[in-house]
Amino acid sequence: MKFEKKSEGVYMLDVKGYVCPHPQIYTKKALAKVQSGEVVEVVFDNPSSGESIATMCDNTGDEIVEKKEEGGQFVWDIKKA
Repeated sequence: MKFEKKSEGVYMLDVKGYVCPHPQIYTKKALAKVQSGEVVEVVFDNPSSGESIATMCDNTGDEIVEKKEEGGQFVWDIKKA
């Protein structure tokens, strides 16, 4: 797991290689560290993690602003509510 600042207001969370529920847990912790309106780019490779991350965002009000998939790797940009 790697969490780092990419640019002003944009962070990257790399949870490749982890299986549920770890990507969701790490995403929740990462979003707790950033300010409202900032974006966490979550990189994961476990397809079932997407469902739990999406449900978590629905429950918290955080917005998935972009979803990309490339070669079995998913990159979701999540904007904190």
